[in-house]
Amino acid sequence: MRFAICHLRFSSCLVLTLAAEISIVSAQPANTNTLPIDLPTALRLAGARNLDVQIARDQLNEARANRASALEEFFPWLAPGVSYHRRDGVAQAVPAGTISDAHFQSYLPGATVVAQLDLGDAVYTTLAARQLANAAGHAFDAQRQDAVLAAAQDYFDLAKAQALVGAADETLRISRDYQNQLHEAVAAGIAFKGDELRTKTETEHDQILLRRAVAQQRVAAARLAQILHLDATVELVPKASDLVPLALIATNVALDALAQQALQNRPELQQSRALTLAAHDTKNGATYGPLIPTLGAQYFGGALGGGPDGGPENTGPESDIFAGVTWRIGPGGLFDFGKIHASRARLDAARATEEKIHDRILREVVEARTDVDSLRDQLATAQSDLVTAEETLRLTQQRKDFGVGIVLENIQAQQALARARADYLTIVAEYDKAQYALSRAVGGTLDDTGDWTNSTQFK
Repeated sequence: MRFAICHLRFSSCLVLTLAAEISIVSAQPANTNTLPIDLPTALRLAGARNLDVQIARDQLNEARANRASALEEFFPWLAPGVSYHRRDGVAQAVPAGTISDAHFQSYLPGATVVAQLDLGDAVYTTLAARQLANAAGHAFDAQRQDAVLAAAQDYFDLAKAQALVGAADETLRISRDYQNQLHEAVAAGIAFKGDELRTKTETEHDQILLRRAVAQQRVAAARLAQILHLDATVELVPKASDLVPLALIATNVALDALAQQALQNRPELQQSRALTLAAHDTKNGATYGPLIPTLGAQYFGGALGGGPDGGPENTGPESDIFAGVTWRIGPGGLFDFGKIHASRARLDAARATEEKIHDRILREVVEARTDVDSLRDQLATAQSDLVTAEETLRLTQQRKDFGVGIVLENIQAQQALARARADYLTIVAEYDKAQYALSRAVGGTLDDTGDWTNSTQFK
């Protein structure tokens, strides 16, 4: 004889007894040391506090300082000081040329202005330093965008983990409810003991899944804290628990248009172009720089004083002027073929690197666009599956209300709905991550409000 489990009546004492038999806890005690955070705040913190961004900023400051130092090579330098000279021994008289014992001393207080300009090296070094400073600026922009993208993706991972914890907790609640009902049915002698044991196994499996989801949420919070340079012992908790599909870039934009936008806006490519120009200036400096002479000039203004031991001393003003033009032949100058060949090799490597970055950017655009399109289709399927699961549960509950269905159908419908919700939330989070990845791939930037934007008509 078969009986419908939905006709059973349950007592609270048996439910408590069953709960006491469950040895695995569903989650650890809640962490009271938490910090709510939302997506705009995470993006702003990533652009301001991320350590990689700070390192890139320091490298930019260093490149700017090197450029200023290169410009300073065009200016003379001043050397104030005092010199002292003493002679004990023989000396040759001028103009007679006789050799005699001499004991005298002299001192030369004053200042020397020296201007030695290696014009060719200074010109090309300054040009290269300017391009290196530009490259450092683009590198800073690229690192900032990477940090913002990492923060956005880690935030969505955290939001997804939080949502999956809720879904896993709901699934466990359903399994426990079904196990409670089977326990009552077995006690009444109208259900098979093996069904209760199978349900208990499923409940314990759901407990493991919940515990795993809680751990993933904590790990996701720690990863986001690292990106934002916050204390990882303080657990970050998303303020908004609902994940919704974002639309940073219209899905009807042609792939070629996105690729052209990326090639125009990506700071990595602009950085590589600046490095190529710097290598080109360095090559020209090695090839043509030695043809430009080195200009030298020196002026001393001060006084000369001194005299023989035991004799009268005399002090008077003195000035010396020196000027010259020289060329350097050999290492570091004309016909230094090793330096020329090395600079040409660096230029070829810089050009190859630029082509490599060009190809990588195109690949990233294609990958990001493919992910967005694929996840958009998956999202539509997941939405349909979620609607179907909700309708199935509604119809199943109606059958149960009218005494036609059985509890197993109701429980299975609830579990199917929980799984559909988990799948939907997962796809939404991945879709939002893909949207941000595509925005980064085409050169999106972080605006003053902390939102990720695209400076084109494609937004």
